[in-house]
Amino acid sequence: VQLQASGGGLVQTGDSLRLSCAASVRTLGRYALGWFRQAPGKEREFVAAVSFSGTSTYYSDSVKGRFTISRDNTRNTVYLQMNSLKPEDTAVYYCAASPGFGNRDSSNYNYWGQGTQVTVSS
Repeated sequence: VQLQASGGGLVQTGDSLRLSCAASVRTLGRYALGWFRQAPGKEREFVAAVSFSGTSTYYSDSVKGRFTISRDNTRNTVYLQMNSLKPEDTAVYYCAASPGFGNRDSSNYNYWGQGTQVTVSS
């Protein structure tokens, strides 16, 4: 499985961005998908995850209510809609795929994209 993230950029506080992650896989519906991020000098942290079918979603407390994860299995793509962005959201964002339940634990994810930079200026 190869994952290609895109959609990052430089925005201002309060702006929105939508990240996309395209997967080169025959059946994306067999994988749980997640987004993680890593800020400079910090460890990678969980952001959001979505179940195989898209019916269940999970969010970190820091983004709940502002970010929305979704997936389109027909397009082999997972999205992260980010609203009301804050400077503390600045990080490299990674998409990941898990053949299991995925969820919040990065060790459950076997496949990772290359990351896309999101910078939020104050």
